[in-house]
Amino acid sequence: MSIWQSLARKALKGEELSNREALSVLNCPNEQLLNLLDSAYQVRQQYYGNKVKLNMIINTKSGLCPENCGYCAQSRDSTAPIEKYRMMDKEAIIQGAKRAHEMKSGTYCIVASGRGPSKRELDTVTSAVVEIKQHYDMKICACLGLLEPEQANQLKEAGVDRYNHNINTSENHHDQITTSHSYYDRVATVNAVKAVGISPCSGVIVGMKEKKEDVIEMARALRELDADSIPVNFLHAIDGTLLAGTNELTPSYCLKVLCLFRFANPTKEIRISGGREVNLRSLQPFGLYPANSIFIGDYLTTEGQARLQDYQMIEDLGFEIDYVASEECV
Repeated sequence: MSIWQSLARKALKGEELSNREALSVLNCPNEQLLNLLDSAYQVRQQYYGNKVKLNMIINTKSGLCPENCGYCAQSRDSTAPIEKYRMMDKEAIIQGAKRAHEMKSGTYCIVASGRGPSKRELDTVTSAVVEIKQHYDMKICACLGLLEPEQANQLKEAGVDRYNHNINTSENHHDQITTSHSYYDRVATVNAVKAVGISPCSGVIVGMKEKKEDVIEMARALRELDADSIPVNFLHAIDGTLLAGTNELTPSYCLKVLCLFRFANPTKEIRISGGREVNLRSLQPFGLYPANSIFIGDYLTTEGQARLQDYQMIEDLGFEIDYVASEECV
């Protein structure tokens, strides 16, 4: 039995990888990469078969953010030439849900920039969610920044299924990425949504000058948080941001990261997220052997791959979209 097969068996038993084992995944020799992917696929296949979940984002408020996150084109320190606008109205958010439904997305992600939502912004989102739930059989994920417990409860009552708030990086590396909020501010928001019964979504951004040990700590922290959905972003360094020009990732390393997150969180939705196209490049299809979810369409301030290419990629792998093709309610 290879070391990778032994790690797969360990993951299937629910056992946690040691630091040494986790580091061996990230240091896997490229000539063994296919064997590593096959072992991670055994775990993925056990819990998700060959189905792929699709998620679509709507950026309901762009830029104008007071936070200083070094990776983000929407931060206060960014000079990136992005479109900036206040919160969309309810009707625009509902129209976005219609597009998500047409694109076979099982989860519609309502995202807004900022430290956290104002009362008006929260009311706009919750009002839209109530109507969306009356028309479409899809999960609603909100991503509105830091939340207070009463705000989390308002989202729950409106019908929000999932809330995204990424830890982004390890506790030790956090201050190298942002200082306008703490790592524990982020953890507190994840715990706040869990407390009201909203499914927690929390992930990372890899490639921000962290060490491999930091990547291992990210995977372990999300296991401890018990996040149901884990978006794994790979840094797409944008001109005008503090991390502009950073280019540390290779396609093969990205695949090893995805394998690590599958072994560390075997039962969870592992989603290949921002930076998929520019970092995995021609190896994108291989990412779906450890991961079982992708974003379809564009991201917040960067373009994604054409959706027909994503459909074709899934079909060519012999996988299928995990989607309930419900009719619009009338």
